[in-house]
Amino acid sequence: MTTPDLLAVIATLAGVMMALAPVLQIRRMFHTRSSRDVSLLYLTMLDLGFVAWISYGWAIGNPALLLSNSASMTFMTVTILVALAFRRGKGSNADRPATPIEIEAPGSADS
Repeated sequence: MTTPDLLAVIATLAGVMMALAPVLQIRRMFHTRSSRDVSLLYLTMLDLGFVAWISYGWAIGNPALLLSNSASMTFMTVTILVALAFRRGKGSNADRPATPIEIEAPGSADS
């Protein structure tokens, strides 16, 4: 195996490991039953970046780019879908805005 082949294998494995990172966010959303702290725009921009890298990998015939970025796009898309599910009410009430609590000023009670 040549050095570039070995580096391609290492880069592919590293890319797949990085692709698994959104699983931590998914786990957190299920734990908190909320996706309030997740930026859907950020995740979508990353997903579009993966589409660009997949296209580039396809154009140059690079399986390392195709495999790692396809895995990344898959997990990121699942993360987006889970976040959307919680925002559409499939979680608890955690995503709904809290109602303001009325606090009375000292001495304003009717007693």
